[in-house]
Amino acid sequence: MPRVHPRMHIDIAGLAIALILLALAGLVWWDMTKLQLLSPYDVGPKAMPVIVSAGLALLAVGNGISAFRGDLPARDSLDWRPIILILGGLACLIALIAVGGGFMIGTAILFATTSAAFGRRAFFTDLLIGAVIAVVVYLLFAKLLALSLPAGPLENLL
Repeated sequence: MPRVHPRMHIDIAGLAIALILLALAGLVWWDMTKLQLLSPYDVGPKAMPVIVSAGLALLAVGNGISAFRGDLPARDSLDWRPIILILGGLACLIALIAVGGGFMIGTAILFATTSAAFGRRAFFTDLLIGAVIAVVVYLLFAKLLALSLPAGPLENLL
């Protein structure tokens, strides 16, 4: 009696993601080879890009195997609202920094839009929470670490 083999279903989207991950691993590795830093220690600045590249390559291999086996989970339907909210918040942050609005206002807006994207309905409360977080981050970077973040009207008050 001939054996009936189940038909193999290759997940094309999963295979495409595996190829993208592999390309990113190669890009990180290539960028790491361009570093002209020498370290007197065994572990230097090139260590982290090597780890990231290896991790991306492992993810690519695992995803590729799962794609060939057809083991990847079914995908949910695409909801554009969270994507638009997060990208809109990021665009606001970039625009505010570009026009001199500063880091804190843009970060508060980004926090509130990201919270809304995850389903939270208290936009003004999240805007306030984002403002508090932005002030703390700004003070840590500007005062404690002496690093400059984009200044705007609120940053000039501190």
